[in-house]
Parts: sequence; C-alpha cells; structure tokens
Amino acid sequence: MLPNVIKRGLFLAPFLLFSMVLFAQQATISGVVLDEKNQAPLYPATIKIGDTGTITDFDGRFEIKVEGGDKQLEISYIGYETIVQTVNVRAGETVNLTLALAETINLLQTATVTSGKYEKPLGETTVSLAVIKSDLIESTNATALDQTLEKIPGVNLVGGQANIRGGSGFSYGAGSRVLLLVNDLPALQADAGTSNWGDLPVESIEQVEVIKGAASALYGSAAMNGLINVRTSYARAEPETKLSVFGGVYDAPKDVAKKWWDDTRYEAGVLFSHKQKINKLDVVLGGRYYTQKDVREFSDNKQGRLSAGVRYRVTDRLSIGVNSTYNKNDNQSYFYWQDGDEGIFRGDTSTLGNSTPTRFYIDPFVSYFDKKGSHHKFNGRYFSIDNKSTRGTDNFSDLYYGSYQFQHKFEEADFVVTAGVVASKTDVRAPLYGDTSYVLTNNAAFLQLEKKVFDRLNLSAGIRYEYNRIEGPEEVAGYTIPDGRTTDARPVVRFGANYQAGEATYFRASWGQGFRFPTIAEKFITTDLGGTPISPNPELTSETGWSSEIGIKQGFQVSEWQGFLDVASFWMEYENMIEFIFTGFETGFQATNIGNTVIKGVEASIQGQGKLAGIPTSIIAGYTYIDPKFKDFSEQDRLRSSVDFNVLKYRFKHTIKLDVESQFNKFNVGVAMFRNSHMEAIDAIFEALVVPGLKQYRAANNDGFYLFNARVGYQATEKLKIGFIAKNLTNIEYSKRPGLLEPTRLWTMRVDYKF
Repeated sequence: MLPNVIKRGLFLAPFLLFSMVLFAQQATISGVVLDEKNQAPLYPATIKIGDTGTITDFDGRFEIKVEGGDKQLEISYIGYETIVQTVNVRAGETVNLTLALAETINLLQTATVTSGKYEKPLGETTVSLAVIKSDLIESTNATALDQTLEKIPGVNLVGGQANIRGGSGFSYGAGSRVLLLVNDLPALQADAGTSNWGDLPVESIEQVEVIKGAASALYGSAAMNGLINVRTSYARAEPETKLSVFGGVYDAPKDVAKKWWDDTRYEAGVLFSHKQKINKLDVVLGGRYYTQKDVREFSDNKQGRLSAGVRYRVTDRLSIGVNSTYNKNDNQSYFYWQDGDEGIFRGDTSTLGNSTPTRFYIDPFVSYFDKKGSHHKFNGRYFSIDNKSTRGTDNFSDLYYGSYQFQHKFEEADFVVTAGVVASKTDVRAPLYGDTSYVLTNNAAFLQLEKKVFDRLNLSAGIRYEYNRIEGPEEVAGYTIPDGRTTDARPVVRFGANYQAGEATYFRASWGQGFRFPTIAEKFITTDLGGTPISPNPELTSETGWSSEIGIKQGFQVSEWQGFLDVASFWMEYENMIEFIFTGFETGFQATNIGNTVIKGVEASIQGQGKLAGIPTSIIAGYTYIDPKFKDFSEQDRLRSSVDFNVLKYRFKHTIKLDVESQFNKFNVGVAMFRNSHMEAIDAIFEALVVPGLKQYRAANNDGFYLFNARVGYQATEKLKIGFIAKNLTNIEYSKRPGLLEPTRLWTMRVDYKF
C-alpha cells in the first residue's frame, strides 16, 4: 500500500499538469487591416502590442501570439491615422479583427517610397521630394504626364525634356539628366536618354514622386539632376472600371493673320481602366487612344496604347507578377517655324519629320519576405523600340534589364539597410547613328543605410558603383576608337539628414554626387537640322558633379485647412557638362563637354488641403529662382551665346506656379497660373542664321509670359462626372523653346464614368 502523500500526489498530478498547460498556452490575435474608404488591404501595416509586433501580408492579414488578458493594439500605416484598440483575449483563444484605417489629412505624413526605396512620410525625407496624386491628372485632362509635371515648383519642360532647377537646358531630345521611372524601373529610351511621355499609363497612375537633386547613388547615371517615379495602382477590394472620353477645339490666334488653317483644329481621345481582384490574383488593364490636329502645321498626332498588369499572391510572403505596355504612334513634327511673323504657326519644310514608333515593354517581378522580415525583390524588363522615320533617323533597340534588391529593417535599432545589383544591356541598330550597330552595357551595385536617432533625427548615406560600356565600330567620323569600346566606371556617394524640431517642423540637408555617362545619341548621332549637320563626337566624356541642399518643411493649420511651407536653398556644380553647341559649318551641332558650371538658387513652395472659409480647397504653389553660370566664362562661350554676359543657355531664371481647386457641393472649380521669365540665352547661331525671324521675335517678346488654365467639373451622379477645361485661357502667344510656338487656347469637354 502506497503512503498517503504519494496517493495525493498521483491524484493531483493530472490537475497540476492541466493547469500548467493552460498557463503555458498562448492566445492568438489575428485579423485584416483595410483602407476605410475603399476597403483595400493595407500592406505592410504595422501591428504592435507592447514590445511585440508584426506586419500585414499582401492581403492585409496578420497574426500575433500573446499571453491572455487585456491587450492594447497599435495599428499604423504611413499616410494613415494610427489607431489604438483594446482587446480582451483568453489563453488558448483566437480573436479575429477587422481594422479600418482612415487616410491622414496631414500632407507631411503622405507615404513616399522613392527617396529611400521604402515607405516613409514626406516630412521625414532627407531630399526635396514633391508628390502629385492621380486626382489632379484627371481633373486637368492631362493627356500625357508632362502636362501635370509642370505644376511642380522647380520642374520645367523645354522641348519635352524635364529640367529640374535649371540642371538641364535643351539638348534636342538626347541625354536627359532626369531619370524617368515606372514602378522603380527605368523608362528612358536607352540609346538617346529621352522621355517618351506617351508611354506612361496616365489612366492607371496612383502617385508621381519627384526628387529634386542628384539621385545617382541609388538610381544611377541618368538621375544626375533628379528623377521622376511613376507609381501605378493595384486592384482594390471591389472591381473598378472607368471610362473617360474627351474632345477639345483650338481657337484662332489673337492675330488672325497668323491663322493658316481653314478647318477645325482639335484633339480627342478615350481612356479606360479596369482593376479587379480574383481570389489571390490582381488584374489591372488600361488603354488610351488619342488623336490631334494641331494648330501648328505638320504636327498632327495619333497615339494608341494598351497596358496590363497582373500580380499573384502565392503565399502571405511571396508574390509574383508582370506588367506590360504596348504603344503605337504616328507623329508629325517640325523643328522650327517658317518665319517669326505670319508663318509662326507654320513649319519650315526643311525640318519636317514623320515618325511611326512602336514601343513595347514587359516587366516581370518577384517580391518575397523571408522569415526574418527581410524583403527580396527581383525586377526585369524587356523594352523594344522600333522607330521608323521619313528623315532617315530610324532607330531600333532592345533593352534587357534585371535587378535584385535586398532590404531589412532592424526594428529595435530603427535602422534600414538597402542593397542591390543592376545589370542591363541594350542592342541598338540605327541609320541615325551612322547606319551601324552599338551595344550599351550598364552594371551597378548600390548600398544605402538609414538610421533614426532619438526618434527625431533621420540619417541616410548611400554609395553606388557603376560601370558603363559602349561597343561599336573602331572608326567613327574620322575618330579611332580602340577595340570599338568606350568605358567608364566610378563610385558616387550621397549623405542626408532630416531633423524633426517640432510637431510639424522638419529641417533637412543633403549632399550627393552625380555622374552621367554619355548616351549613344550624344556620342554617335549623324543627322541634320534644316540643312545644318548634327555630327557625332566620339571623344565626348562623362559629366560629373554634385548637388547640395538645405531646407525646412513647416506644417501649419488655419481652421480646417492644413498644409506645409517648404523653403530650400540649393547649389549644384557640374564638371565637363555636356550640351549640344554649334562647332562649325562642317560639323554643325555636336554634343560637347562645355566645361564646368555652377547653378545656385532658392525655392519656396506651399501645398495644402482642407476647408477654407468652409469650402474644401487644395493648393499647390511655388517660386523658384536659379542663377546658372559657367565657372569660367570664356570668349568662346560668349561668341556661342546670344548674350554677352555669363549665363547658361535655355534656362528660365524665375518661375512661379499656382494651382487652386475648390469644391462647391457637386461642382469643383480650379485655376492654374504659370509665370516664366524670359529665356535670356540661346545658341547665337539660331538667331543669326538658322531660325528665320527668331532674333526679332525674341527682342519683341523679352518679358517672359503668364499662362492661365481653368477647369470646372460637375459630379452629376456617384458614377458620372463632366468636366470643362480651358488651356491657355487668355490665348497668349508664347514659346518654351526657340523656334516653336505653343498652341492657342484649347476648349475641352471630358466625361468620366465609373461602372
């Protein structure tokens, strides 16, 4: 017989064991985090319970293990209001939650990704970064993105080429210093470095982010002066189909003697988009057809574009997908007018051109989060261009691009590491480049570190090593190229800091190196301009430099209207800057290293939204001043310029921009104003010999211009919106680049319908 103490122990053991199991068993809190407005899943939202935390997956879902009891959840997502919710959960129990977050009205908390390749609030970026939302593109009937970009302070387009704070002039469509990205992938035409704005799916754009200043350390050679990142949207919780139809008519010029046409000059088009979730599959479709009979002679255009994107969420950690666009155009153009008087809207027949480019790209991608929270991203691109032209400027190219990016955030240290490698190759075949073939290779590796100190100071540092090579013939225009190869490789670095001095006060400073390898077009182009040659320059070398900035963002609120004031001072220096210049009657224009330059300036901008005097109103406004000069202004520089003082060509020293839109019940009313000062300097040869009447025209129009646009929209039903837009409202005569006038007043009606 067992002693009594043993009997009691054996009797109590199962109960003790059961109690220990209950005590050790954890509870589970799971759920989904959604956008309050459209019920779209938010990824990656952060859920914290004390020192424990997790993030949502691609479907906005999360799961976290905790001990039983009352638990306080903090749910946050950049650009949305943080919420705190108390949940009571018992050991062994699972609680499922549906959590909806509302978008913040604080513009400083707008989510951005471009400055550090991960999401962070706009106020905390270490560089000047501007954001444009899709609503503005739609309400202004921007038929291509460049029309909206010009609303951003500090951004100008000269001859269709983006110019940020005077960092670029006018390079005849070759060699952009501003990198264009679509969903973080380069979208410049590789052989010429040009932006084809018609390729961009404006009907599917979610947000556009613009970095002002050197971004080469993260994004490469072409981002020497900044970059434009177009982020397209994904499917929402509910299927969405939109159809937009528009048509517009151009007015005659104020001086009727300059009206050469008897028929109606117009533009018209249709856009559509469809977004839908099918279980774990996201589908986005879009398209555009556009036709234009321009008031400028020989400038009619037809464009058709289709785009498609799919994303499949294989698991809560892995997603794969592909995006693609097909764009077919038929464009007419001339380089400069017939004369500077009655023929100002007519084209000089010696500069006429007709091109029928077909551009197609397909972008596969893979996104994977490992168990340690690291993010692995693979992106690829095949970009094919088939451009036929009547002027012997045909060019054909195939771009193959691949990149891998690794990112990990050390939560406890508030430290983010981003690293990656890039490889691309472009095959070019073109009469434009001497009827021969070239191969352009670009390989790079980059590293960026970001650290938050004392929850107020953001520090960032980045480095990129880049290798570029062009392979082609050994003899070009009398120059000998050893082995037919031109190469350049070098590192570039950047540093930045952002200090939050108050609840809505952010000071920032940045310094970054820039490096740009010449494009194939700049080195090897062979064509003519109205009988004037444009010649190759195989001896052209890379341009380098640096960009620095100090600035402050100050948030403010006036009653129910809130926004921020941004003031910045910037300084950019370039060594061996590349610009096209006239080098003689035999060689004509050539891309040339013109020497060392410096561009200094200041910029002030305001952005805000909310209710002013009880009326919902949004405002974007800004003023930019630049002082662009040669470091050493030589006699040769003076002879090439249309002025005898030191200033870089094709820049506007002063620009003012304003866009205001207000909501009155079902009506929205908007007005935009642009002020550009006189373009002081251009190529002297243009005024002296090339462009008829240009010298007299510039002398008579030497005070810049004010341009006004206006718009009215009516929300007829929940699904139907009707808009009326007037561009160049006062019907002024103005020019953004020498020898080409901008269109007369355009009256447009647009109808948007959501199915």
